[in-house]
Amino acid sequence: MSIKALRSEAPEEYWLPGNSSCQGCGSTLALRWVLKALGKKTVMVVPASCANVYVGWWPRSSASVNYFDMAFAAGGSVASGIVAALDYLNKKDINVVAWVGDGGTTDIGIQALSGAAERGTNFIYICYDNEAYMNTGTQRSSSTPLGAWTTTTPFGKGQQKKNVPMIMAAHNIPYVATACSSYPKDLYEKIKKAKDIEGTKYIHILAPCPPGWRFDTELTVEIGKLAVETGMWALYEVENGVFRLSSPSKRVMDPSKRKPIQEYIKLQGRFKGITDEQIRELKNYVDRQWERYGKMEEGCPVF
Repeated sequence: MSIKALRSEAPEEYWLPGNSSCQGCGSTLALRWVLKALGKKTVMVVPASCANVYVGWWPRSSASVNYFDMAFAAGGSVASGIVAALDYLNKKDINVVAWVGDGGTTDIGIQALSGAAERGTNFIYICYDNEAYMNTGTQRSSSTPLGAWTTTTPFGKGQQKKNVPMIMAAHNIPYVATACSSYPKDLYEKIKKAKDIEGTKYIHILAPCPPGWRFDTELTVEIGKLAVETGMWALYEVENGVFRLSSPSKRVMDPSKRKPIQEYIKLQGRFKGITDEQIRELKNYVDRQWERYGKMEEGCPVF
């Protein structure tokens, strides 16, 4: 399906213009297409994050769906409670979705997410990953990549990014997927698929952040595409334990087809202080991940 056909299929806008997100915000680009895929009958559960700010204040909210703000650690818990309440009321046609940043997912909220997944709660948990605590001043999260500057890692983070999609796949939930705000068609189709699957669904979206990553606002889509084209971010699905690369990432399965990771890094001021050794470590890490993806694509079990 082309973008033109996609717009024709989903003409309604549930994320409205005039919101207070930063210019070039990758997460709001993603949220627009997420809500198009979900439709009006959606309840959004939003722990503390940028998304609590850019939604705006009622009655001038940018979201035209139910949108609940709550504490950092409570995404999985509140979503579970809403699902239970809707079940009690026998309302089966409402999508319950947690829309959570990487800090509220990979760090502060992972216990509630894991608990909901273990219980098999019927909801979609979406992590929009801008790779740091952006709303509170660009502090390091466990999703921040090796070598990236943050206010709490002024000389660059010393650890690799935590692989939460694979952690969630280890919970044996029916659907795990990765996406990127620069690929709306891929994102839209994965959300559409997830909403029709019973049980816990986890989707992890890479969402480039101009102020936090330190690049010009006009480069948001290009940066996201480079993340995929260099192999720094892979697009895939794990459906009922079966791993499958998505089309944009299948094209770079062959290492010779990937762009050098330096093309991705050089456009971002957060990597200004990265060392040659850290670049080699990043490349080795990416190569190891892709070796694993290749084995899973050939049928080796995810876990």
